[in-house]
Amino acid sequence: MRTSQFFLATLKEVPTDAEIISHQLMLRAGLIRQVASGVYNWLPLGHRVLSKVQQIVREEMNRAGGQEMLLPAVQPAELWQQSGRWDDYGPELLRFSDRHQRDFCFGPTHEEVITTLARTEIRSYRQLPMNLYQVQTKFRDEIRPRFGVMRSREFIMKDAYSFDSDGEGMGQSYKSMYDAYHKIFERLGLAAQAVEADGGSIGGNFSHEFHVLADSGEDAIASCSSCGYAANVEKVSLAPPLSKPSDPTESCEEIETRDQHTISDLCRFLRIASEKTIKTLLVDGADGGLVALILRGDHELNAVKAESLEAVAKPLRLAGRDAIISAIGSTPGSIGPVGLNIPIFADHDAAALSDFVCGANKEGYHLRGVNWGRDLPAPESHDLRQAVEGDSCPNDSEQKISIKRGIEVGHVFQLGTKYSEALNANFLDSEGRSQPFFMGCYGIGITRIVAAAIEQNHDESGIIWPSPIAPFDVCIVPIGLKKSEKVSAAVELLYTELQQAGIEVLLDDRNERPGVMFSEMDLIGIPHRVVVGERGLEKGVVEYRKRTDSESVDYPIETVIDTLKTLNSL
Repeated sequence: MRTSQFFLATLKEVPTDAEIISHQLMLRAGLIRQVASGVYNWLPLGHRVLSKVQQIVREEMNRAGGQEMLLPAVQPAELWQQSGRWDDYGPELLRFSDRHQRDFCFGPTHEEVITTLARTEIRSYRQLPMNLYQVQTKFRDEIRPRFGVMRSREFIMKDAYSFDSDGEGMGQSYKSMYDAYHKIFERLGLAAQAVEADGGSIGGNFSHEFHVLADSGEDAIASCSSCGYAANVEKVSLAPPLSKPSDPTESCEEIETRDQHTISDLCRFLRIASEKTIKTLLVDGADGGLVALILRGDHELNAVKAESLEAVAKPLRLAGRDAIISAIGSTPGSIGPVGLNIPIFADHDAAALSDFVCGANKEGYHLRGVNWGRDLPAPESHDLRQAVEGDSCPNDSEQKISIKRGIEVGHVFQLGTKYSEALNANFLDSEGRSQPFFMGCYGIGITRIVAAAIEQNHDESGIIWPSPIAPFDVCIVPIGLKKSEKVSAAVELLYTELQQAGIEVLLDDRNERPGVMFSEMDLIGIPHRVVVGERGLEKGVVEYRKRTDSESVDYPIETVIDTLKTLNSL
């Protein structure tokens, strides 16, 4: 491809609305352009990368026994109502009505549709196991789309669904997809890690997320270098402290703390560590009232764990200011558990505190020297907090976990019979009995992979594509193309021979200064660059530079094609 014929839409300046590096570089390199909030055009350069990602995913899915099909993006409401997710999924589900006032949604996922298909087409155990997949556009109406395609509303996903006759078969299908995902990310040239995860809105009781490791990742991943344990911090189980609360050494007293409404404000004001404070979060209860969740001041609530409490409404919702004032008589910044006449649940670490500081349920006041059992009843204790660096490993209490950042690019689930039972999807077993399918589902965010690859592979000059997904393998940058017949002839010959060798090449035949061409080729991240100029040709060489190298080297022009074939295969 010649740049004079290619839609190369690079930008010199960093867009002001792009917060993270992948969003900045995808706009600057001309991979995407925004159409609406969270909705993007994929320009030719970006589409080439997208297509290569899809191709690798398809090849490994096919190798693992998947069969590709295509399901509708628009789905009737009755399927979602039958599964129970029409109301449960929440506002991310884009709902609309057709001209006949029949309700539909734009699919964020396809469990309902595929299960209905299996219900009508898979009748016997002899047809099992079955694994069907698609590469499809999805839509989730994110409340705050951000970070470009990393958290967009419209995106492309590969989603697969397995059907088995029993739990053992489901486990085997799950393992097959788990292994295929590892192979996919290896072939994509990305450093990825599988971690235990919560099933979220998809459901199931066993799942793993696949994360591309990057400092900009939205997710926190806990891992233990000793035993190999790895999980999303949402999933990390934390045991109660081994020691019981110390005996009280202080008396409980009320102190004035006007304008000290946050833990950090309070700690500065009282000159104490946040570990000696507790915060009281009021959330909506399952019975319509309020529920108090107690955490140590330096810890954060884990919403997934909190939702496991029967007394807490699902999904988890923090109580509004007016509801708190009406029920407690004080604003959120002064709430504490002493004298609180609502259900109280404390995190294990908060329940182990003594002589702590908490809100006094009185505007502008706190209590210090508070102790469980003396000043208020000992609370019901649960694991409610987010894991942090240095917590004990769930598999080995003597080892400590470390926290890394990751970008979720894949998720695999064992669904069991959740959807098959809800949608009456059954098959006949070997004895002629009707049984529900055991299902698994397996998603990969195709568009998100492109952004994650950039987050993991870039420098101050631009993108550094892993070779398997680079839009082109090699770029040719001529010096004096329009002025030198010798350069022009050598470039045309090299361009033709590279194409004949099966190497995807971009020839920069624009009438631009060398510095402009060099910087743009670095920006778009092509792995290999060949510079052809009269001075080099007089010596019988061309100048070669790998995108990750700082220096160029000269290669004899007669050997450069074989050299590039070798380098491109590494």
